[in-house]
Amino acid sequence: MQLVIVESPAKAKTIEKYLGGDFHVLASYGHIRDLPAKDGSVDPDDGFAMSWENYGDKGKQLKAIADASKTATRLILATDPDREGEAISWHVQEVLRAKKALPSQVDRVTFNAITKAAVLDAMAKPRALDEDLIDAYRARRALDYLVGFTLSPVLWRKLPGAKSAGRVQSVALRLVVEREREIESFSPQEYWSVAAEMEQGGQGFTARLVRWKGEKIDRLTIGKEGDAMAAKADVEAGRFTVDKVETKPLTRNPPAPFTTSTLQQEAARKLGFSASHTMRIAQQLYEDGAITYMRTDGVQMDGSAISAARKAIAERYDGGYLPEKPRQYQTKAKNAQEAHEAIRPTEFGRDKVGSGDHARLYDLIFKRALASQMASARLERTTIDMIDGSGSHTLRATGQVVIFPGFLALYEEGRDDSDDDDSKLLPRMSEGDAPAKKKVTAEQHFTQPPPRYSEASLVKRLEELGIGRPSTYASTLQVLKDRDYVRIEKNRFFAEESGRLVTAFLERFFERYVSYDFTAGLEDELDDISGGRAQWQEVLEAFWKDFKPKTAEIMEQKPSDITAELDKFLEPMLFPPRADGSNPRACPMCGDGQLSLRGGRFGAFIACSNYPECKYTRKFGQPGGKDGEDSGPEVLGQHPETGQDIVKKSGRFGPYIEMGEGKEAKRGSIPKDLPDGELTLDWGVKLLSLPREVGLHPETGLPIVANIGRFGPYLLHDGKYGRLSSTSEIFEVGMNSAVVKLAEAANRGPRSAGREPLKVLGAHPRTELEIKLMEGRYGAYVTDGTTNATLPKTVDKDQLTLEEAAQLIDARAAAAPAKKGKKKAAPKKAAAKKPAAKKDGDTVKKPAAKKAPAKKKAAATE
Repeated sequence: MQLVIVESPAKAKTIEKYLGGDFHVLASYGHIRDLPAKDGSVDPDDGFAMSWENYGDKGKQLKAIADASKTATRLILATDPDREGEAISWHVQEVLRAKKALPSQVDRVTFNAITKAAVLDAMAKPRALDEDLIDAYRARRALDYLVGFTLSPVLWRKLPGAKSAGRVQSVALRLVVEREREIESFSPQEYWSVAAEMEQGGQGFTARLVRWKGEKIDRLTIGKEGDAMAAKADVEAGRFTVDKVETKPLTRNPPAPFTTSTLQQEAARKLGFSASHTMRIAQQLYEDGAITYMRTDGVQMDGSAISAARKAIAERYDGGYLPEKPRQYQTKAKNAQEAHEAIRPTEFGRDKVGSGDHARLYDLIFKRALASQMASARLERTTIDMIDGSGSHTLRATGQVVIFPGFLALYEEGRDDSDDDDSKLLPRMSEGDAPAKKKVTAEQHFTQPPPRYSEASLVKRLEELGIGRPSTYASTLQVLKDRDYVRIEKNRFFAEESGRLVTAFLERFFERYVSYDFTAGLEDELDDISGGRAQWQEVLEAFWKDFKPKTAEIMEQKPSDITAELDKFLEPMLFPPRADGSNPRACPMCGDGQLSLRGGRFGAFIACSNYPECKYTRKFGQPGGKDGEDSGPEVLGQHPETGQDIVKKSGRFGPYIEMGEGKEAKRGSIPKDLPDGELTLDWGVKLLSLPREVGLHPETGLPIVANIGRFGPYLLHDGKYGRLSSTSEIFEVGMNSAVVKLAEAANRGPRSAGREPLKVLGAHPRTELEIKLMEGRYGAYVTDGTTNATLPKTVDKDQLTLEEAAQLIDARAAAAPAKKGKKKAAPKKAAAKKPAAKKDGDTVKKPAAKKAPAKKKAAATE
């Protein structure tokens, strides 16, 4: 029997079907071991020796692999064809060797697509493990570990509220923060444009003023309303005739097939997918045999695939859409060993796959790959200049017409922030024509700051800078979200206060290690390792000899000294010069105190030097001198019953209202959804009156209370909660409505297991358990009676297929045992496994169950 190891059960099932009865295919469910989340897992003093630990949730799978390996005549490692796939194969081999279960013959095979032809061809061409790729994996993993587990403790001790730092993560965060600073420091500039609405032969068009009083007009030339009105009057008074018609042919070539990076960018732009969601769906399409491997830097396609694409084009379109020669694209990847074929369909005769998000992403991949082999689009760009009788003023109209669509008939690449491409059509005109002038407008504009990064544009920027690898971008961006360093609004990244503070700290004390050139240079060195041009331990040694002393130096400094340095470093942002020339650090409350950056248990904030006499504070993220600056306490008015002032204040946790002083003072947070959008005296009185008793429940006789909590407005009765939709509802909800809402909340609770399913999808294709689609408290989910898996927001429950549901359950089941492992740490059986691992020479030093708690403190490394 020959044993084949792959990553996923879906892949295992497909491949075993192709190979026949002599082969047994098992899945490792991804990586089987990693560096323990503790100090000492990488030892720089011992040649960067690494102590690996098996994942606690992989024990059952590792035992199955080891048992099968003991009776196998040959081990075939068939994991993915990249650095991570090579690493998984290496880990499997090392664990089996330590368990003395490694067959005498071990081969490595790779295939770019899970089709029968590709798999059988790969099996006929086995090779040994690629030591250079393994060394590159070890170097990258050690680098990320050393940065994360050396730098993160410095952050925890010197910068309250900071969570982690990482080699690529911190540089990606710096890009987001720097863009935020650009936007805040941006000063809008006024300018005006003058345009005329014209008509020729019954067809309207717009012409812009490009020359006025003999002078060329640029975007910012007309900066005042008076000049704009004067220019408008001159255009209105002039009679314009066509002076010149210029037509230029244009050719647009199709874009190359997708790489990992361009797929993530285009899926974000056109489908609204996050990078992580794109990669999850692409992984499933790959495992289903629908597309080629989705982690690639290459843009080239296999010759047989090009032929199949050309055949499909010829069948779909007429001969003009097929270029005479096949198109060849060259990869820009620096490391040829990791530059695989582009992402493409495995069959160009298959234009649809699956449903929902799977179908949408496949359609994008299919069209992009097919379009890459189609003819160029031919366009015609027309420019018409019209001058007035004096020859002093010129109007210009531009337009574009598609002569032959070529690849545009199938696919057009999206853009992140595109301007008008003048694609409008113009009427046919000749020199001497005098189009009718219908209306002249003068419009005011203001220059705009650079746009915040979207996932697509941030991935693109990281790739341009040579930072990270396309296959890691999804996890890198996810870490930034999970750490609350950034937030996403309208598909754009906004830097949170914690992210800005961490970036400032790293820029001030570790500037070299968050510089773009240094990080990109490290990527080049890692590529050199995987290409056999550098030795991995030497690269690590060169990094470590400077990095370790720097972290030790910062660790010795007092937190107060760190805060003082950051106060100076951030002064231009926190305390910019004021328009009236007054001291930007002057306290707006007491007048004679000086504002400065302070560190507290929950992070940084701005406070007055006269504390505790003056208790003025403002949030760290409020730059001084900006519209969002806290102007100090604001008296809303007097309470109608007590006569006391109701004061609006701003604290480190946001704005709040206060009535009274000291321990007797009443305070309340200001919700964001006030109907007027602003806090009024009436609303201040209402908020300070909370909690509000709605009345006594008609069945229990216990009070029903409405209030605002950590998660928003709610109802409370007898220890049970019901959600309210808005702050206004707290004061409007009556007894009948409250009773109904509490009853509905109780029915949605976890004990309502007797509910009918929304749909019975069928039997799980691998376990044969019945899969049902259910509606839960937090949305739709699927269950096989043993495992529940929540549907991602991007998955339409009405279009969910059986296979998609099964894959969600498989993924959830693979992740779930980690929690159980924690509970099983105490039994003696777990401890009995420890000496066995030592005897076999494995590097596992702890029971796997202890790993789970450590992960909570683990520093992010990418």
